[in-house]
Amino acid sequence: MSRTITISLPVADLEASQAFYSALGFVNDPQCSGDGGALMRCSETISVMLLSHEKWRTFTTRPIPPKTSSEVGLNISCESREEVDAMNKVALEGGGIADINPVQDLGFMYGRDFADLDGHIWGAFWMDTSATPPA
Repeated sequence: MSRTITISLPVADLEASQAFYSALGFVNDPQCSGDGGALMRCSETISVMLLSHEKWRTFTTRPIPPKTSSEVGLNISCESREEVDAMNKVALEGGGIADINPVQDLGFMYGRDFADLDGHIWGAFWMDTSATPPA
């Protein structure tokens, strides 16, 4: 069996966050959603579990970081520079913050960072591995 990853994120507004991630291309898995959570699949091996603040607090007593903090950066690969730009645009149009960091353009690698509705940082990037400089 392939190893998978599920990233759990506390969200202030579950419905708005579901709409935000749906616009980015994530697909809701209704079998694993409900009762304060929504599983959004990015691929066969990567998912995001959106949890209302109330549901999140049933898993941990640690405080939910404010939207202005950066507890972790989540990076997602894209097929092209255009897909990186499109993801950033969709994030902005969905209420997120586009280009929270400077655009990274190294020629062989291109990336743009955005924040979702709750300040979680995503880095969309494209890389031409055939043009990667030697180590």
